[in-house]
Amino acid sequence: MHVDWASAASLATAGGTLVLAVATFAAVRSANRAARTAEHSLLAALRPLLVPSRMQDDTQKVMFGDTKWVRIPGGSAAVEVENDVIYLTASLRNVGSGIAILHGWRFYPDWDPDRPRPGLDGFHRQARDLYVPPGDLGFWQAAFRDQDDPQYADACKAVASRGQMTVDLLYGDHEGGQRVITRFGLYPKPEDRAAEGWILSAGRYWNVDRPDPRDRPA
Repeated sequence: MHVDWASAASLATAGGTLVLAVATFAAVRSANRAARTAEHSLLAALRPLLVPSRMQDDTQKVMFGDTKWVRIPGGSAAVEVENDVIYLTASLRNVGSGIAILHGWRFYPDWDPDRPRPGLDGFHRQARDLYVPPGDLGFWQAAFRDQDDPQYADACKAVASRGQMTVDLLYGDHEGGQRVITRFGLYPKPEDRAAEGWILSAGRYWNVDRPDPRDRPA
């Protein structure tokens, strides 16, 4: 029997190349999966999540740029009016793993559980960066100073009537990513404790730079 050694050698080479290609593909796929897992773990370690502080947390004293001071007990928000300026503050706790940097806020003079996710273009920019360490207390602050602001009159009415209010906060990690919007509700405390302001609660949150968990298929 005549053996075509050239053809046999070609087939052996082709088989070896195929085996090497399969092994390389499996190695690359495994490496990509490991890289995605490592990236996910890194991002999770940087990810913040803000909620209301606990009622037993310490009262915080917050200073505004005009040297106005406001005190906010744990689990609460404070709304004060002085010299036609409306001061808004809230006591927060970061239950995430990373530092939270607050970027902006959006105010509503009522509470509507069916209000849709806000667009980014409607947020007021923070006058300064506010930092909330992981597993620790922090605060949010803002103010209505311009009486020509379209929301100024609505804010005045909400404060005067001690009605429910809503604030959306936009924040992210210290790398500038993983932005989140958390919607907070401000509920007036009973009249006999009116001086203590509003109870703070978190109603919903949305991811900005990552898929929203509620949009994922079952």
